[in-house]
Amino acid sequence: MSDFNKMFTSDSEEHMVTPKINFTEFDKVITSRRSVRKYTDEPVPEEVIKKALDHALLAPNSSNLQTWEFYWVRSKDVRAEMNKAFLSQPAATTAPELIVIIGRPNVWKKHAKQMADLLRSENPENKALFYYEKIVPMVYSLGFCGLTGLVKKFVLFFRGLKTATPREVTNRSELNMWSSKSAALACENLMLSLRAQGYDSCPMEGFDSKRVKKILKLPKDSVVVMGVSAGKRGPGGVIGDQIRFNKENFLFEV
Repeated sequence: MSDFNKMFTSDSEEHMVTPKINFTEFDKVITSRRSVRKYTDEPVPEEVIKKALDHALLAPNSSNLQTWEFYWVRSKDVRAEMNKAFLSQPAATTAPELIVIIGRPNVWKKHAKQMADLLRSENPENKALFYYEKIVPMVYSLGFCGLTGLVKKFVLFFRGLKTATPREVTNRSELNMWSSKSAALACENLMLSLRAQGYDSCPMEGFDSKRVKKILKLPKDSVVVMGVSAGKRGPGGVIGDQIRFNKENFLFEV
């Protein structure tokens, strides 16, 4: 095992024990999830949304920096504006609940410090401190006007000629994508949790990002990842059979 992996390895019994999983029920959650475009008027209990949001926060994310935010739209006035920002699509306008998922790539520095402070309070000799205090700033810093990122791009290019090298993050687009990937994993947790609790959802990427940011009073460096509507599927809410192309087109063994 590499020294890097040893930083994050725990042999405690608490981390080794896993609960028994009912695979049949899990399979039902996965296969019954559909993107619902029209909902009934039946409300979603508050505890269902709260549990789904708790599950979203348990999603895996890069370096555990948790560069995400979840906005549960509860105000009627805000919801009316948000429906418009989501292009008044039925998946939004008919849904009892709407959650907007935001990427916050620039909070990596704050969260890295929080992780380091937590680790230090538990064990001042924790090897992972080096990762959060030295490696993380090296990887995610872009510098003034992106100059640090530009230098990194050249350095990583030449290093990569001889050895396997991580090529990102070297610019704003890559930083935004990095944050969005973690947020998207959280979205999947959110939707599967809703399905497991007997409710439906729809991930929506059709929106006016500028309007969404304005409504939520977000900083310019934030990224609107998607909206997730929630409720009970209504008549015509599921459009046709679930179509997937031949899996041989996508699955490869090498």
